Amino acid sequence: MKRAAYAWGVVMVLMPAMAWAHPGHPGGGFFEGWMHPFSGLDHVLGMAAVGLWAARDRPGMRWRVPLAFLVGMLAGGIAGLAGHAPSWMESALAASVLAAAIIAMLALRMPVWVRMLLAAGFAALHGMAHGVELPAAADPAGYTAGFLLASAVLLMLGAWAGTRLQTGARDRWLAAFMGGLALTLF
Repeated sequence: MKRAAYAWGVVMVLMPAMAWAHPGHPGGGFFEGWMHPFSGLDHVLGMAAVGLWAARDRPGMRWRVPLAFLVGMLAGGIAGLAGHAPSWMESALAASVLAAAIIAMLALRMPVWVRMLLAAGFAALHGMAHGVELPAAADPAGYTAGFLLASAVLLMLGAWAGTRLQTGARDRWLAAFMGGLALTLF
């Protein structure tokens, strides 16, 4: 038991280094765009949490919140390309991931349009961070296509996990774990 607690402590200490997911995009093509969302804890946690929100919708309507997220990310990327990025963006990214996990953990009942606006707003922050860095990319269109496709996969995985875990409080426990990890982003 002590060995497991020690290992968990080491992982938690190392998490902040993994969380900084916006170091630039050398190469900047489709493959780099595809890989990037899987390489940062903020992306994985944020998109999985938004996927958990979507899992609570009716089966035929689970696409709305993830689509709003992707549209928000694209809009934020365009704003970032234009040079619009607040100085507090990285802190806001971490806060958005934590908020998404808390909303999933508490299973807050909100109208779908509110969840869509929140998802789009959270995603716009992520998009801005990447849009600012895209001018240096060799192929911004390819990078963006790969990034959005990988983001869609993460959102679908979150929704899939949420639909599988909705019995009892298991999806809330997953969201609580994600919230704990999100705290390490700060």
